[in-house]
Amino acid sequence: MLTMNALPNVPRWAVLAAHAVPLVTLPSGLWRIALAAGLPVAERPVEGGWETAYVVGLSVLSELLALLTLGLVRGWGEVVPRWVPLLGGRRVRPLAAVVPALLGAAGLAGIAVYAFHAQAAGLGDLTIGTPAQDALLLACYLPLLAWPPLLVAVTVAYHQRRRRGGTVRLG
Repeated sequence: MLTMNALPNVPRWAVLAAHAVPLVTLPSGLWRIALAAGLPVAERPVEGGWETAYVVGLSVLSELLALLTLGLVRGWGEVVPRWVPLLGGRRVRPLAAVVPALLGAAGLAGIAVYAFHAQAAGLGDLTIGTPAQDALLLACYLPLLAWPPLLVAVTVAYHQRRRRGGTVRLG
């Protein structure tokens, strides 16, 4: 049985969906890091300095936020690990995980809707270089569209499980 270190009362589909989230964010992050490294993924490279730091930082932040989804199917999403100062060992209130997760999903969906609207209205331009560079950009960014619905699905499963009183005891 595939558990991927999830709690025993978590549906298998929710575990798979939670593990898919960091994977769907990875291609765009790798594309941005390639851009920051000066690889020919776009016609115009980043200028360096703060622009490089921003691009790399955005990639790292996106991946870290995506990894938080795993907390919705693992024990550290129900009981704060003991090594965390001040909060270690305390039970996570369900809404403390559900509300930020749903707000994050709404924000991600809003960004996607805005990007599509801007493109359709002629306010944006998805072309960044050659046709091959444009195809690579789309291939790397299209998986991000799966992030909001995956996050919502895993969050709903977490909320239902926690509402029924399912919890884990660590240590």
